[in-house]
Amino acid sequence: MPPRLEVAAPHTAAELRRLARHERDRRAAMRMIAIAETIDGADRETAARRGDMSDQALRDAIKRYNAEGIEGLRDRPRAGRPTKLSEAQRNELRTIVVKGPDVEAEDLSAYTRDDLVKIVASKWGVAYDPTSVGRILRGLGLSRQKARPSHPKKDAAAAEAFKKGSGRLAENHQ
Repeated sequence: MPPRLEVAAPHTAAELRRLARHERDRRAAMRMIAIAETIDGADRETAARRGDMSDQALRDAIKRYNAEGIEGLRDRPRAGRPTKLSEAQRNELRTIVVKGPDVEAEDLSAYTRDDLVKIVASKWGVAYDPTSVGRILRGLGLSRQKARPSHPKKDAAAAEAFKKGSGRLAENHQ
């Protein structure tokens, strides 16, 4: 059996369980539960199983909790690949998408992800897959939904009369 690692408990087991119930980060909540089990006297293997982790992961969590408190139980940011577009370029891309294409010049009613791949490549010289462009758009708070296309020369009054269901569209607008 591995040696017992002491928990420098600024929180009681009950407090940790209460904090875990309100924690948004599931992994941090599970770490809190496992540490609460350890404080209550469970052996490391049992406490780790109740926290859905290995006993080594529990040992690491206890060390981080002792050093940093509750914040030490949350996942740290991962390095990952650096972004190809700067924040300014992403904001400019968002503006391009929200503004939409010039219907007359580009013969498009809305941009697709393939269209945006071409725009990003021509404007900034960066190659993306359409799926990655979709991920960027979601990160910018945009969805895949497109506005219903509308002809630039449509008669707004005629459209409104039609919506009201008058049925006499031809008589009202001749």
